[in-house]
Parts: sequence; structure tokens; C-alpha cells
Amino acid sequence: MHIREVHLQATVANHREGPKAPWPQIAFAGRSNVGKSTLLNALFGRPLAATSKHPGKTRTINYYLVNGSVFFVDLPGYGYARVAKSERSSWGKRITDYVMGEDRLKLVVSLVDPRIPTSPLDEDLLALLRQCGRDFLVVMTKSDCLGRGALAAAAQRLRRDLALPEAPLAVSARTGVGTRELLTQLAAASAAPGARREGAG
Repeated sequence: MHIREVHLQATVANHREGPKAPWPQIAFAGRSNVGKSTLLNALFGRPLAATSKHPGKTRTINYYLVNGSVFFVDLPGYGYARVAKSERSSWGKRITDYVMGEDRLKLVVSLVDPRIPTSPLDEDLLALLRQCGRDFLVVMTKSDCLGRGALAAAAQRLRRDLALPEAPLAVSARTGVGTRELLTQLAAASAAPGARREGAG
């Protein structure tokens, strides 16, 4: 996939208020401070997704129309402790409702930070995706922050902890490593028929 144009189409609190266009949707999910917005900007080739030094910046569901034919959906970051517990619960409900109720959803990109221990929140997300029969792709962000050996060890740990059929894809928004491979997989997912199949892992 070569991204020629991208526009922020909608910012909503509930996915039912999102765009009604029939285009396929690819969602990006992950813990707060995992680098989700930074990675999206790297894929877009321009700074559209809001980034911050403080976790929890994304508190809404943001729809980016890519090449006029597919939505990249930026889901709220989860797990940031310095916000009200009720708000954290609300974000979790938004993600669950979206995953369970959006028929145009083709793939969920689950972003994980390989530098920290596997999070129960990431395990919970994958359990939800498997329960709903959603295709998903686990991607390690910030891969440039680890040496080759440490990154390989983290990949095997995540593969084991998250019960993946293969090691997750390593990407770096800073260096661009892995972004071409990621875009290739996103293109294949957006072109695939149907929206509900078994999780690809």
C-alpha cells in the first residue's frame, strides 16, 4: 500500500457516530504511550495524529480516510493510570463495543511495547478479538530502542505470552524499519472479502 492521501474524517466518542461510508476499516489499538499516534503519522508520511509526551492523548475514536478507500481507525489508548477510573472503564467499553459491533472492521493492529513485560491488558484485547473472530496483527513499536538480541528475545516472549503462531512484526516510526511490511499486510487485509473471520494472529 502506498498512501497518497489521508484525511481526518471524523472524531467521535462512540463508533456508532462514525462515518457511514462502506469502506473497510483497519483499527489500531494499544496501551497508552505505546507510540500509536507516532506510528500512524509515520505511515501517513505527515503529522495528522496528535502526539504527546503525556500518555492518554487519544481519548476518542478517530477515523482517517486513506486513499479514499479505507479507514484507519485510531482507538483510545488504554491502561493509563493518571486518569479517572471511570474514564478508563469508558475507554475499554468503547473499544469492546467497536470490536464487537463494527461490521466493516477487517483487521485490528495490536501495538505492544517490546521493552516492558507483557501486559494483561494486551492479553485481554487479544482474548476479545479471538472471541469475536476478528483478524488481528500484533506489532512491536519502538523496535529501534532495543538491540537485535534483546528485540529477538522480546519477540519470542510476546509470541509465547500472547499465544501467537509467529513472532510479532517489529516496526520503528523513527527509522522506518518494518513500516513497508506493515503497509503490505494492511493492504491485503483491506482487500480481503468479508469482515469476520478467525484471528490471524
